[in-house]
Amino acid sequence: MKLFNVIAAIAIRNNKILCTQRPDKGEVALKWEFPGGKIEPGESHKEALKREIREELDCDISVDEFFMTVYHKYKTFDLTMHCYKCTLLNDKVVLNEHADSCWLPVEELDVLDWAPADWPIIKKLMLEGI
Repeated sequence: MKLFNVIAAIAIRNNKILCTQRPDKGEVALKWEFPGGKIEPGESHKEALKREIREELDCDISVDEFFMTVYHKYKTFDLTMHCYKCTLLNDKVVLNEHADSCWLPVEELDVLDWAPADWPIIKKLMLEGI
């Protein structure tokens, strides 16, 4: 079983959170997620998150604070996901890898069809707020 160590951004702007929809491939095809990706060898979480957001969304971010780590077992792989609250430093998001995106207030996050590993983050955000 493959184990992926990934990073995710809870990007906040105007009291809304950026939600991104995965492409139409793989076990979590078209599910919604927080943007991010794999941590490369030798990268810090902050470096990986800045690189991934630049690659996926053509945006720069400030990594503001650690939020939580999620461990999840999918059918074909295991995932460790480190999540950070972030601020996007660009006004425009370019979808280089995702099928769609939207900005939602915390209380509406549960309307989307999220990837299973993202649900603990949604629940904590809805409980604690941003």
